[in-house]
Amino acid sequence: MRLAVVGPTYPFRGGIAHYTTLLVRYLRAAGHTTFFYSFTRQYPALLFPGRSDRDPSNVPLRVDCEYLLDPINPLTWWRLVRRVRADRPDLLLLQWWVPYWTPSLTVISSLLKRPPATKIAMICHNVLPHDGGGVIDRRLAWAVLRRADALIVHSELDRYRARALMPYAKIVKAFLPTYEPILHEAAAAASTLRTQWQVPDHRRLLLFFGFVRPYKGLEYLIQAMAHVREQIDAHLLVVGEIWGSLTYYQRYAAEFGVADAITFVNRYVPNEELLPIFTAADVVVLPYISATQSAVVQLAFGFGKPVITTNVGGLPEVVHDGVNGLIVPPQDATALARAIVRYFQEDLGPILTANVQAATAERAESWPQLVAIITELARDLQGATK
Repeated sequence: MRLAVVGPTYPFRGGIAHYTTLLVRYLRAAGHTTFFYSFTRQYPALLFPGRSDRDPSNVPLRVDCEYLLDPINPLTWWRLVRRVRADRPDLLLLQWWVPYWTPSLTVISSLLKRPPATKIAMICHNVLPHDGGGVIDRRLAWAVLRRADALIVHSELDRYRARALMPYAKIVKAFLPTYEPILHEAAAAASTLRTQWQVPDHRRLLLFFGFVRPYKGLEYLIQAMAHVREQIDAHLLVVGEIWGSLTYYQRYAAEFGVADAITFVNRYVPNEELLPIFTAADVVVLPYISATQSAVVQLAFGFGKPVITTNVGGLPEVVHDGVNGLIVPPQDATALARAIVRYFQEDLGPILTANVQAATAERAESWPQLVAIITELARDLQGATK
Protein backbone atom coordinates (compact mmCIF):
# COMPACT_ATOMS: atom_id res chain seq x y z
CA MET A 1 0.00 0.00 0.00
CA ARG A 2 1.17 3.54 -0.72
CA LEU A 3 0.98 5.79 2.34
CA ALA A 4 2.18 9.34 2.98
CA VAL A 5 2.89 11.06 6.29
CA VAL A 6 3.32 14.75 7.08
CA GLY A 7 4.88 15.71 10.39
CA PRO A 8 7.95 16.75 12.36
CA THR A 9 11.06 14.62 12.69
CA TYR A 10 14.73 15.19 13.44
CA PRO A 11 16.21 17.81 13.71
CA PHE A 12 13.00 18.88 15.47
CA ARG A 13 12.54 17.71 19.02
CA GLY A 14 9.74 16.48 21.23
CA GLY A 15 7.19 13.74 21.57
CA ILE A 16 5.32 14.35 18.32
CA ALA A 17 8.57 14.35 16.33
CA HIS A 18 9.45 11.02 17.94
CA TYR A 19 5.94 9.72 17.27
CA THR A 20 6.07 10.66 13.57
CA THR A 21 9.50 9.14 13.11
CA LEU A 22 8.52 5.86 14.75
CA LEU A 23 5.26 5.74 12.80
CA VAL A 24 7.09 6.05 9.48
CA ARG A 25 9.64 3.47 10.57
CA TYR A 26 6.95 0.92 11.46
CA LEU A 27 4.90 1.62 8.34
CA ARG A 28 7.95 0.95 6.21
CA ALA A 29 8.85 -2.16 8.24
CA ALA A 30 5.36 -3.50 7.52
CA GLY A 31 6.11 -3.31 3.80
CA HIS A 32 4.18 -0.16 2.92
CA THR A 33 5.65 2.30 0.43
CA THR A 34 5.74 5.27 2.78
CA PHE A 35 6.44 8.83 1.65
CA PHE A 36 7.47 11.13 4.48
CA TYR A 37 7.27 14.91 4.13
CA SER A 38 8.56 17.02 6.99
CA PHE A 39 9.08 20.69 7.80
CA THR A 40 11.81 23.09 6.84
CA ARG A 41 10.59 25.11 9.81
CA GLN A 42 7.96 24.50 12.49
CA TYR A 43 7.46 27.79 14.31
CA PRO A 44 8.79 31.32 13.91
CA ALA A 45 11.03 32.26 16.82
CA LEU A 46 8.51 34.86 18.03
CA LEU A 47 5.80 32.22 18.44
CA PHE A 48 7.84 29.45 20.04
CA PRO A 49 7.87 29.63 23.86
CA GLY A 50 10.92 27.41 24.34
CA ARG A 51 14.59 28.10 23.75
CA SER A 52 14.81 26.03 20.58
CA ASP A 53 12.74 23.44 18.72
CA ARG A 54 15.87 21.53 17.64
CA ASP A 55 16.82 18.17 19.14
CA PRO A 56 20.24 18.28 20.85
CA SER A 57 20.52 14.47 21.08
CA ASN A 58 23.74 12.78 20.03
CA VAL A 59 21.63 9.68 19.33
CA PRO A 60 18.51 11.08 17.63
CA LEU A 61 15.64 9.16 16.14
CA ARG A 62 15.67 9.69 12.40
CA VAL A 63 14.42 8.23 9.12
CA ASP A 64 14.69 9.32 5.50
CA CYS A 65 12.30 12.11 4.57
CA GLU A 66 11.81 15.15 2.35
CA TYR A 67 11.83 18.54 4.05
CA LEU A 68 9.17 20.44 2.10
CA LEU A 69 6.75 22.35 4.30
CA ASP A 70 6.98 25.72 6.03
CA PRO A 71 3.64 26.38 7.80
CA ILE A 72 3.94 30.15 7.34
CA ASN A 73 5.04 30.07 3.69
CA PRO A 74 2.07 29.36 1.39
CA LEU A 75 4.38 28.62 -1.53
CA THR A 76 5.55 25.50 0.30
CA TRP A 77 1.92 24.41 0.81
CA TRP A 78 1.54 24.28 -2.99
CA ARG A 79 4.85 22.43 -3.23
CA LEU A 80 3.63 19.78 -0.79
CA VAL A 81 0.31 19.40 -2.64
CA ARG A 82 2.11 18.87 -5.94
CA ARG A 83 4.41 16.27 -4.38
CA VAL A 84 1.52 14.36 -2.82
CA ARG A 85 -0.35 14.31 -6.13
CA ALA A 86 2.77 13.07 -7.90
CA ASP A 87 3.32 10.28 -5.34
CA ARG A 88 -0.36 9.19 -5.45
CA PRO A 89 -0.69 7.71 -1.94
CA ASP A 90 -3.69 5.57 -1.06
CA LEU A 91 -3.89 7.53 2.20
CA LEU A 92 -2.29 10.74 3.44
CA LEU A 93 -1.75 11.02 7.19
CA LEU A 94 -1.77 14.60 8.48
CA GLN A 95 -1.23 15.43 12.16
CA TRP A 96 -3.14 17.89 14.30
CA TRP A 97 -2.32 19.14 17.78
CA VAL A 98 -2.59 22.94 18.09
CA PRO A 99 -4.56 25.68 16.23
CA TYR A 100 -1.32 27.15 14.86
CA TRP A 101 -1.55 24.59 12.05
CA THR A 102 -5.03 25.69 10.94
CA PRO A 103 -4.09 27.86 7.91
CA SER A 104 -1.59 25.46 6.34
CA LEU A 105 -3.54 22.25 6.98
CA THR A 106 -6.84 23.82 5.87
CA VAL A 107 -5.41 24.93 2.53
CA ILE A 108 -3.42 21.73 1.94
CA SER A 109 -6.35 19.43 2.70
CA SER A 110 -8.77 21.58 0.71
CA LEU A 111 -6.57 21.47 -2.38
CA LEU A 112 -6.03 17.73 -2.06
CA LYS A 113 -9.78 17.10 -1.84
CA ARG A 114 -10.24 18.50 -5.34
CA PRO A 115 -10.52 15.82 -8.06
CA PRO A 116 -8.70 13.53 -8.22
CA ALA A 117 -9.20 13.60 -4.45
CA THR A 118 -6.61 12.20 -2.05
CA LYS A 119 -7.90 10.24 0.93
CA ILE A 120 -6.86 12.00 4.15
CA ALA A 121 -6.77 10.80 7.75
CA MET A 122 -5.94 13.24 10.54
CA ILE A 123 -4.02 11.89 13.53
CA CYS A 124 -5.30 13.98 16.45
CA HIS A 125 -2.74 14.23 19.23
CA ASN A 126 -5.10 16.77 20.80
CA VAL A 127 -8.45 17.62 19.26
CA LEU A 128 -8.44 20.80 21.37
CA PRO A 129 -5.36 22.43 22.90
CA HIS A 130 -4.41 21.71 26.52
CA ASP A 131 -4.56 25.34 27.55
CA GLY A 132 -7.60 26.26 25.45
CA GLY A 133 -10.78 24.65 24.26
CA GLY A 134 -12.93 27.76 23.92
CA VAL A 135 -15.19 28.72 21.05
CA ILE A 136 -12.35 29.93 18.82
CA ASP A 137 -10.28 26.77 19.42
CA ARG A 138 -13.27 24.57 18.63
CA ARG A 139 -13.99 26.54 15.46
CA LEU A 140 -10.40 26.26 14.25
CA ALA A 141 -10.29 22.53 14.98
CA TRP A 142 -13.55 22.03 13.10
CA ALA A 143 -12.25 24.02 10.11
CA VAL A 144 -9.36 21.59 9.72
CA LEU A 145 -10.71 18.25 10.89
CA ARG A 146 -13.90 18.36 8.83
CA ARG A 147 -11.79 18.09 5.68
CA ALA A 148 -10.47 14.67 6.65
CA ASP A 149 -12.04 11.42 5.52
CA ALA A 150 -11.28 9.93 8.93
CA LEU A 151 -9.81 10.88 12.29
CA ILE A 152 -7.46 8.81 14.45
CA VAL A 153 -7.51 9.64 18.18
CA HIS A 154 -5.60 8.22 21.14
CA SER A 155 -8.06 8.62 24.01
CA GLU A 156 -11.74 8.46 24.84
CA LEU A 157 -11.70 12.15 25.72
CA ASP A 158 -10.52 13.07 22.24
CA ARG A 159 -13.04 10.68 20.70
CA TYR A 160 -15.82 12.47 22.60
CA ARG A 161 -14.48 15.88 21.58
CA ALA A 162 -14.15 14.90 17.93
CA ARG A 163 -17.66 13.46 17.93
CA ALA A 164 -19.03 16.66 19.50
CA LEU A 165 -17.41 18.72 16.75
CA MET A 166 -18.38 16.40 13.89
CA PRO A 167 -21.23 14.02 14.74
CA TYR A 168 -20.98 12.08 11.47
CA ALA A 169 -17.21 11.82 11.13
CA LYS A 170 -15.43 8.48 10.84
CA ILE A 171 -13.41 8.28 14.06
CA VAL A 172 -10.99 5.50 14.95
CA LYS A 173 -9.39 5.14 18.37
CA ALA A 174 -5.94 3.62 18.88
CA PHE A 175 -3.98 3.69 22.12
CA LEU A 176 -0.88 5.87 22.12
CA PRO A 177 2.00 3.51 21.22
CA THR A 178 5.08 2.93 23.32
CA TYR A 179 8.15 5.14 23.13
CA GLU A 180 10.44 2.28 24.11
CA PRO A 181 12.33 2.23 20.77
CA ILE A 182 13.98 5.45 21.96
CA LEU A 183 15.53 3.51 24.84
CA HIS A 184 17.23 0.97 22.62
CA GLU A 185 19.03 3.70 20.68
CA ALA A 186 20.04 5.88 23.61
CA ALA A 187 23.66 5.57 24.69
CA ALA A 188 23.89 4.44 28.32
CA ALA A 189 25.50 7.07 30.53
CA ALA A 190 27.07 6.60 33.95
CA SER A 191 24.41 6.91 36.63
CA THR A 192 26.15 9.54 38.74
CA LEU A 193 23.21 11.91 38.72
CA ARG A 194 22.42 11.67 42.42
CA THR A 195 25.90 12.95 43.18
CA GLN A 196 25.52 15.66 40.56
CA TRP A 197 22.20 16.73 42.07
CA GLN A 198 23.46 16.31 45.64
CA VAL A 199 20.67 13.85 46.45
CA PRO A 200 21.70 11.29 49.13
CA ASP A 201 21.38 7.63 48.08
CA HIS A 202 18.91 6.89 50.88
CA ARG A 203 16.53 9.67 49.87
CA ARG A 204 13.48 8.70 47.80
CA LEU A 205 13.55 10.34 44.39
CA LEU A 206 10.38 11.50 42.60
CA LEU A 207 10.59 12.44 38.91
CA PHE A 208 8.46 15.02 37.13
CA PHE A 209 9.47 14.86 33.47
CA GLY A 210 8.60 16.87 30.36
CA PHE A 211 7.98 20.44 29.30
CA VAL A 212 6.69 22.42 32.27
CA ARG A 213 3.43 24.07 31.26
CA PRO A 214 0.47 25.22 33.41
CA TYR A 215 -1.79 22.28 32.52
CA LYS A 216 0.75 19.82 33.94
CA GLY A 217 0.01 20.89 37.51
CA LEU A 218 3.54 21.16 38.90
CA GLU A 219 2.31 23.59 41.57
CA TYR A 220 0.21 20.84 43.15
CA LEU A 221 3.20 18.51 43.32
CA ILE A 222 5.26 21.25 44.97
CA GLN A 223 2.48 21.73 47.52
CA ALA A 224 2.27 17.97 48.04
CA MET A 225 6.01 17.80 48.76
CA ALA A 226 5.46 19.78 51.97
CA HIS A 227 3.16 17.00 53.26
CA VAL A 228 5.31 14.18 51.85
CA ARG A 229 8.43 15.48 53.59
CA GLU A 230 6.70 15.27 56.95
CA GLN A 231 6.63 11.48 56.61
CA ILE A 232 9.10 10.49 53.89
CA ASP A 233 12.66 11.63 53.22
CA ALA A 234 11.97 12.47 49.58
CA HIS A 235 13.39 14.67 46.86
CA LEU A 236 11.66 15.92 43.72
CA LEU A 237 13.51 16.13 40.42
CA VAL A 238 11.84 18.37 37.83
CA VAL A 239 13.37 17.63 34.42
CA GLY A 240 12.23 19.58 31.39
CA GLU A 241 12.28 23.00 29.85
CA ILE A 242 10.04 25.43 31.71
CA TRP A 243 7.77 27.34 29.34
CA GLY A 244 7.45 30.27 31.68
CA SER A 245 9.45 31.43 34.67
CA LEU A 246 11.82 29.19 36.64
CA THR A 247 11.87 31.87 39.33
CA TYR A 248 8.11 31.47 39.81
CA TYR A 249 8.45 27.77 40.66
CA GLN A 250 11.50 28.37 42.83
CA ARG A 251 9.62 30.98 44.84
CA TYR A 252 6.62 28.67 45.00
CA ALA A 253 8.83 25.95 46.46
CA ALA A 254 10.32 28.39 48.97
CA GLU A 255 6.83 29.48 50.03
CA PHE A 256 5.99 25.87 50.96
CA GLY A 257 9.34 25.28 52.62
CA VAL A 258 10.57 22.63 50.18
CA ALA A 259 13.12 24.54 48.11
CA ASP A 260 15.92 22.33 49.42
CA ALA A 261 13.99 19.20 48.41
CA ILE A 262 13.51 20.10 44.73
CA THR A 263 16.04 20.16 41.90
CA PHE A 264 15.10 21.87 38.62
CA VAL A 265 16.82 20.71 35.43
CA ASN A 266 15.45 23.46 33.22
CA ARG A 267 16.33 22.22 29.75
CA TYR A 268 15.31 19.78 27.05
CA VAL A 269 16.90 16.40 27.77
CA PRO A 270 18.59 14.58 24.85
CA ASN A 271 17.86 10.90 24.29
CA GLU A 272 21.15 9.68 25.72
CA GLU A 273 20.34 11.17 29.15
CA LEU A 274 16.96 9.46 29.51
CA LEU A 275 18.29 6.16 30.82
CA PRO A 276 20.22 7.49 33.84
CA ILE A 277 17.47 9.96 34.74
CA PHE A 278 14.65 7.41 34.78
CA THR A 279 16.88 4.76 36.35
CA ALA A 280 17.68 7.06 39.26
CA ALA A 281 14.00 7.78 39.99
CA ASP A 282 11.89 5.66 42.34
CA VAL A 283 8.61 6.71 40.73
CA VAL A 284 7.35 9.14 38.08
CA VAL A 285 4.76 11.69 39.25
CA LEU A 286 2.60 13.54 36.71
CA PRO A 287 -0.05 15.71 38.46
CA TYR A 288 -1.75 16.90 35.27
CA ILE A 289 -4.71 19.26 35.50
CA SER A 290 -5.83 18.25 32.00
CA ALA A 291 -4.63 15.75 29.43
CA THR A 292 -5.65 13.55 26.54
CA GLN A 293 -2.73 11.13 26.69
CA SER A 294 0.88 11.45 27.75
CA ALA A 295 4.00 10.26 25.96
CA VAL A 296 5.81 10.65 29.30
CA VAL A 297 3.68 7.84 30.74
CA GLN A 298 4.71 5.57 27.88
CA LEU A 299 8.33 6.61 28.34
CA ALA A 300 8.16 5.86 32.08
CA PHE A 301 6.65 2.43 31.42
CA GLY A 302 9.40 1.79 28.88
CA PHE A 303 11.93 2.28 31.67
CA GLY A 304 9.90 0.02 33.95
CA LYS A 305 8.78 2.86 36.22
CA PRO A 306 5.30 3.08 37.80
CA VAL A 307 3.44 6.37 37.46
CA ILE A 308 1.44 8.38 39.97
CA THR A 309 -0.92 10.63 38.04
CA THR A 310 -4.37 12.19 37.98
CA ASN A 311 -7.81 11.12 36.85
CA VAL A 312 -7.94 13.33 33.76
CA GLY A 313 -8.37 12.67 30.04
CA GLY A 314 -7.10 9.31 28.86
CA LEU A 315 -4.53 8.82 31.63
CA PRO A 316 -6.67 6.30 33.59
CA GLU A 317 -6.97 4.27 30.38
CA VAL A 318 -3.28 3.37 30.62
CA VAL A 319 -2.35 4.00 34.26
CA HIS A 320 -4.43 1.51 36.21
CA ASP A 321 -4.77 2.34 39.90
CA GLY A 322 -2.98 -0.23 42.04
CA VAL A 323 -1.71 -2.14 38.99
CA ASN A 324 0.97 -0.09 37.22
CA GLY A 325 0.60 3.14 39.16
CA LEU A 326 -1.71 5.20 41.35
CA ILE A 327 -4.50 7.59 40.33
CA VAL A 328 -5.58 10.65 42.34
CA PRO A 329 -8.03 13.50 41.72
CA PRO A 330 -6.57 16.50 39.84
CA GLN A 331 -5.69 19.74 41.65
CA ASP A 332 -5.67 17.97 45.03
CA ALA A 333 -2.26 18.31 46.68
CA THR A 334 -3.40 16.44 49.79
CA ALA A 335 -4.57 13.39 47.84
CA LEU A 336 -1.38 13.49 45.77
CA ALA A 337 0.75 13.58 48.93
CA ARG A 338 -1.17 10.65 50.40
CA ALA A 339 -0.59 8.59 47.26
CA ILE A 340 3.16 9.31 47.27
CA VAL A 341 3.45 8.45 50.96
CA ARG A 342 1.41 5.29 50.45
CA TYR A 343 3.62 4.24 47.55
CA PHE A 344 6.65 4.17 49.84
CA GLN A 345 5.16 3.23 53.20
CA GLU A 346 3.28 0.24 51.73
CA ASP A 347 6.28 -0.66 49.58
CA LEU A 348 4.21 -0.68 46.40
CA GLY A 349 7.21 -0.09 44.16
CA PRO A 350 8.23 -3.74 43.59
CA ILE A 351 4.78 -5.07 42.68
CA LEU A 352 3.81 -2.09 40.48
CA THR A 353 7.20 -2.23 38.77
CA ALA A 354 6.79 -5.96 38.15
CA ASN A 355 3.40 -5.29 36.55
CA VAL A 356 4.86 -2.58 34.31
CA GLN A 357 7.67 -4.86 33.21
CA ALA A 358 5.29 -7.77 32.62
CA ALA A 359 3.48 -5.70 29.99
CA THR A 360 6.61 -5.21 27.86
CA ALA A 361 5.47 -7.63 25.16
CA GLU A 362 2.03 -6.01 25.01
CA ARG A 363 3.58 -2.55 24.59
CA ALA A 364 5.88 -3.87 21.87
CA GLU A 365 2.80 -4.72 19.81
CA SER A 366 1.36 -1.20 20.08
CA TRP A 367 3.09 0.12 16.95
CA PRO A 368 2.18 -2.89 14.78
CA GLN A 369 -1.39 -2.51 16.07
CA LEU A 370 -1.46 1.14 15.02
CA VAL A 371 -0.05 0.20 11.61
CA ALA A 372 -2.78 -2.42 11.24
CA ILE A 373 -5.46 0.14 12.13
CA ILE A 374 -4.09 2.58 9.55
CA THR A 375 -3.87 -0.15 6.92
CA GLU A 376 -7.46 -1.24 7.49
CA LEU A 377 -8.61 2.37 7.48
CA ALA A 378 -6.86 3.01 4.14
CA ARG A 379 -8.51 -0.05 2.62
CA ASP A 380 -11.92 0.97 3.92
CA LEU A 381 -11.59 4.49 2.52
CA GLN A 382 -10.37 3.22 -0.84
CA GLY A 383 -13.20 0.71 -0.93
CA ALA A 384 -15.75 3.43 -0.23
CA THR A 385 -14.80 5.18 -3.48
CA LYS A 386 -15.27 2.10 -5.70
